[in-house]
Amino acid sequence: MLTARALRDHLLAARLAGTVATSRETSLRSYRLFAARDPRVLIGIDPEGAWRERDVIELMADRCGVSADPRHVSGQDVIDPDRTLAALDAFADRLAAAARRGAPVLFGTGHPHRLLGFYAALADAMSAAGCTVLTPAQGRCIDITTRFGLRSYNVDYVRGVALVREHDASRPGRATGAHTHSPLPVRTVLAAAAEAGGPLPELVVGDHGWVCGAGQLGFEAMGPADTDDPALFVGEAEGAVSVVVPLDDGVRSGYYRPLTRYVLNRACLSQ
Repeated sequence: MLTARALRDHLLAARLAGTVATSRETSLRSYRLFAARDPRVLIGIDPEGAWRERDVIELMADRCGVSADPRHVSGQDVIDPDRTLAALDAFADRLAAAARRGAPVLFGTGHPHRLLGFYAALADAMSAAGCTVLTPAQGRCIDITTRFGLRSYNVDYVRGVALVREHDASRPGRATGAHTHSPLPVRTVLAAAAEAGGPLPELVVGDHGWVCGAGQLGFEAMGPADTDDPALFVGEAEGAVSVVVPLDDGVRSGYYRPLTRYVLNRACLSQ
C-alpha cells in the first residue's frame, strides 16, 4: 500500500506538486481573464460572486498554495503537496461513497494524452464495484470555438472515459484525443443521456469543462486542476464543484499511476 508520505515524496519528485511547470505569468493571466468573465477561462462556471483578480489570487493561495502576493509576477508556480494529499483523500472518499450506493458515474477528460489512464483505472474499479459507467452520445458531433477558429469534434469513449477527437481524425477506440477546456462536451453528453431516458450520472469525474460544465448544471463533479485553472476552485468555493485536487495536469501520464493506487486503496476499490 502506498503511504501518504511516499505519495507526498512522489508528488514533489514528479513535480505534480511543489514547484510545477506552470508559470506565474500564465496563472496570473488566467486570474485576470477569470475576473473579466472571459468564457475561455470560466469553462462552464457562472460565478455567483464578484471575484476580482485579487479575490482569485487569494482563493488560489488558499486552495493551491500559490503566492498570495500580487506583486509576485514571474517564475514557476507552486502547489502545496499537503493540500494535494488532503484533496486526494476527499476525492477518494467521494468515489467510495458513490461505489457503495452503486451510483451511475461519468468520466471525461480534456487532457486525454496525460490523464486518460488515471480516469480509466478509476472507471474500471467503479465498474467492478457494480456502478454503471455511462457512455452516452458516442459519435455525437460538437462544434467548439478554438484559437484556430471553429472546429468540429466527435465524442468518443476509451475504456469508459469520454473525450473528443477532431472530426476528420475520428477513429473509435484510439487512445488519443483532443485537448480542450470547453464545457460543450459534457453538456452534449448529459443532454444525450437525458434524451435517452437516463440514467443520469450521480457523479462526474474529470477535468476542465467536464467538471465545471457538470457542476454548474447541478451534478456532483470533481477532478484535478492546475494553478492556471481558477474556474474549478471558484466552483468548489461556491459549492458547484465537490472536490478539486490541485496538481500539475500536464506531466507524463505514468506519473499519475501512484495517485491512482493511492485513491483506489483509500476508497477500498483496489482490484
